[in-house]
Amino acid sequence: MSNLLLKTLSLTAATAVLGSPALAGPTYESANGGSFTFYGHLSPSYLSVDDGVNSYNEGADNSGSPSRIGFYLRQPFGPSKFQFNFETSFALRGTGSLDQGAAPNWVDWDRSDIRKIDFSLSGTYGTFSIGQGSMASDGLTGADQSGTGLSATVATEDLASSFQFTTTAGALSGIEVGDAFNSLDGGRLGRVRYDSPSFNGFTFSASYGTDILKTGNDDKAYDVTLRYGKALGEFDLDGALGVVWTDKATGTDTRDTVASFSALHSSGLNGTVGYGDRDTSGNYAYVKLGYKADLFAIGSTAVSLDFYSGDDLVTPGSESESYGLAVVQNIDRLNMETYLGYREYSYEDTSATAYNDLTAVIFGARWKF
Repeated sequence: MSNLLLKTLSLTAATAVLGSPALAGPTYESANGGSFTFYGHLSPSYLSVDDGVNSYNEGADNSGSPSRIGFYLRQPFGPSKFQFNFETSFALRGTGSLDQGAAPNWVDWDRSDIRKIDFSLSGTYGTFSIGQGSMASDGLTGADQSGTGLSATVATEDLASSFQFTTTAGALSGIEVGDAFNSLDGGRLGRVRYDSPSFNGFTFSASYGTDILKTGNDDKAYDVTLRYGKALGEFDLDGALGVVWTDKATGTDTRDTVASFSALHSSGLNGTVGYGDRDTSGNYAYVKLGYKADLFAIGSTAVSLDFYSGDDLVTPGSESESYGLAVVQNIDRLNMETYLGYREYSYEDTSATAYNDLTAVIFGARWKF
């Protein structure tokens, strides 16, 4: 892996120098039509959690949009285009890694924090991709035009996933927020993938992959998805539907069916719904109502209210519920978004144990570069 990264970075440096690029914002362009684009963002936040017994307050990276850095290397080949994309997380401790114990180290990078080493070729036939990168189902739950995704998404677990629910007797239950709440969204693997051209707003995708960055994980995953995105009259519509099969090296194979849909009206009013089902466990439903407006000269403002309801996600008969309030303020001049979010989690099951609700408040900013 280290040799591959070294060769990739060397290739990029050579392209930038030999191609006599001209700076155009974050993009360097060469005389032969190639380009190098550098990008990333920082996403610091402050999280406050009350588990019904104690309160915890820590600074951390926002696990819903972790800090990262990357680049694109693009080169046309006749009517087709080659692209290489490298991206890595900074591996800062995230809100999802905090719990009732001691806070983890601020930085803990290993090769599993590499997000993308992705090669693709695209043309009128669509796009073929190979390497570490997004499965077709990655982002399948993300049809959301509310503008409040930094502090409220269907992945409600991201905010405080490692915190345990406490019992009304004051003990840790062993059941984490991440156990009781799951968006069933696809992820990133070493995979091959195909994306079709857009047909009247519809795009078909399929992929097959396995985890190549972690040892001891021989699970295989394959998926098919259908996405839709189009403006119709005063509405912008965005939707996705897909199925993910995971063949486990040990344990029971799973099949996840996930759908999401979002509509944004020209007035700024918007709505989002989501649904997910895992054949071996449970399912959930999600709904969000939002409003976007230019209330201040510095940039647009977005607010939302959302609700998540899950059944049987931990044990048969268990119920998980969460609601959240969120606001995001864009600061266009700084290429920054500031945000504040409140979320409450509740959980119950068929045992005799009663659990306290858990609340989390997050505020922070994301600066893109």
